[in-house]
Amino acid sequence: MPHRDIPISTDLTFPSILVIEFAYLQVKNGTCRSSTGLQLKLELEGRTDRVKRMRVWVYGLIAFMSFALSAEELTFVSWGGSIEKVFIEAIIKPFEEETGIKVKVEDFNGGLAQILSQVETGKVYWDVVDLETHDELLGCDEGLLEYVGDLEFTDGSDGTPAEDDFFEYANSDCSVGTFVWATAIAYNASIFDADPPQVINDFFNLEKFPGKRGLRRTPVANLEMALMADGVAPADLYDVLSTREGIDRAFRKLDQIKDRIVFWEAGAQPPQLLADGEVVMTTAYNGRIFNAINSENQPFVVIWDGHVQDYGQFSIVTGSSNVEIARKFLVYSARTESMAGVSNRIAYSPLRRSSWKLVDKHLKRVRKDHC
Repeated sequence: MPHRDIPISTDLTFPSILVIEFAYLQVKNGTCRSSTGLQLKLELEGRTDRVKRMRVWVYGLIAFMSFALSAEELTFVSWGGSIEKVFIEAIIKPFEEETGIKVKVEDFNGGLAQILSQVETGKVYWDVVDLETHDELLGCDEGLLEYVGDLEFTDGSDGTPAEDDFFEYANSDCSVGTFVWATAIAYNASIFDADPPQVINDFFNLEKFPGKRGLRRTPVANLEMALMADGVAPADLYDVLSTREGIDRAFRKLDQIKDRIVFWEAGAQPPQLLADGEVVMTTAYNGRIFNAINSENQPFVVIWDGHVQDYGQFSIVTGSSNVEIARKFLVYSARTESMAGVSNRIAYSPLRRSSWKLVDKHLKRVRKDHC
């Protein structure tokens, strides 16, 4: 087949440099048989030094591009605000430094809707998600979360074997537990001069404590709190809630305040509602109230009576393209030092016994103020 000579431009732009470099390698290796190759060889021989400099530049660029394309990156999704800042300092930055894996952080307000959409469409762009226990259990059952029941965790920093160090039910087939948090009642102390609310039933007592109440737009914790305010013992809650009568009883209690409810969805809203005087009491994540008290000097008080605990669960989304590095992240997050790092920055408790020995002033302050 005849070959057509292609003129070689002396204006060596970036694309032409790549073409010349490719042709140069072909000629050098004896794989280029066209007259164009011969012409290139002649041209290049007359400009050896310049071509060498270009080759160094091109190789450097290719090496940089290869590094950028091969760099490992993980997307971690949590709840924003104070807990996100804590995760970045206590887990993400140390993890990045140790492994070289970059962690991108995104926010959400809980639930499985976004995960379900990603899995069903096959367009999964989240890797690890911080879930509530009920969402983790449902997501695992529905196949939305990867199996992680075979992860091998490091022993505690005090030598305690990992299997003896975690609290019961801390980990599951689809999650790794990292901390204990709570939904609790909080109020603004500046509103109550004397005889402030102290127990869960005060939240439902509009006659003694008039004003609006804040509630998260979900049945989770709301139904439990309503039943405890109605006299159900904590140990009996879920036996009662497993019946139609128990659910109706919870809603009858909520009906007492239904005309005074302000619903919230994002964790940042309850402290703001209290600060602005929009409500006199509200349910809230205890860590958000802790942050408002300690970082913003807000006169808020937590009512621990009737609070509802949950575990923070880290899970991997089914279909993630980064499953292996996500598993590394879960194991790292479950280290003794990682959990203690979280608890030393926010009022959430670690799920490893060895971590408790490393938790300092916040734990002592909580015990002094609330126990």
